[in-house]
Amino acid sequence: MGHGWEGVVLKLLRGKDFTFTVTGSEEVTPEYRRVHFTDGGLLAQSGVHPTMWVRVWFERDGKPHQRAYTLVDPDPEKGTFSLEFALHEGTASDWARTAAPGDTVDATVQGTGFTAPDPAPAHLYAVADPASLPALNSLLDTFPTTPATIWFETPDEAGPATKGLPLRTDPDRHTVHTVPRERAGARLTETVRTALPAFPTDAYLWIAADTRTTRTLASWARKELGAAKERVSALGYWRP
Repeated sequence: MGHGWEGVVLKLLRGKDFTFTVTGSEEVTPEYRRVHFTDGGLLAQSGVHPTMWVRVWFERDGKPHQRAYTLVDPDPEKGTFSLEFALHEGTASDWARTAAPGDTVDATVQGTGFTAPDPAPAHLYAVADPASLPALNSLLDTFPTTPATIWFETPDEAGPATKGLPLRTDPDRHTVHTVPRERAGARLTETVRTALPAFPTDAYLWIAADTRTTRTLASWARKELGAAKERVSALGYWRP
């Protein structure tokens, strides 16, 4: 499968292409699936860093479509990792539901990166949802002793929506506030703004929700809270 004009652009931007092979899969919840892969040489060539993501190519109606996914538990020695899919209607979810050992999928590495805050944060503030959960877990793994406050947007009312999801949180140092998705993310925005009236200079704010919500919160943090640019990381994970 060719990658169309997006693939051409990524090539011009020095994107590197790889082919991943499925080795197995598991149902985490009925709405969340984990697929295991061999990496086709990715980790040996590109290395590993926190919240590392790749652009995976799927075909729909004969046309290529790429979606970004965070690597879960990458193992450079074995050349393996997993991807986690929040299932909904869509090409990537349809592929994940039926992925079987031996299936292959193309991927491009371009645009990924992570710069650890310096000095290390005294407290993490994170805004996430099921789509960015693997990246959130990677972030928490990177700062294993740092306390964190997390606002986690769910598709339904708080309790059932997070049950069974693989949040790598520790109740001794992590506080998780679940926020049902309402008014295209407006409830999440309002909740975070109300709960964080000031921003400590030694804190770090990480935002990874839908694109519009992410942009709104990032702008608010920098312009109204006065958070330094290097103390805020924001990446929209999907478009409503």
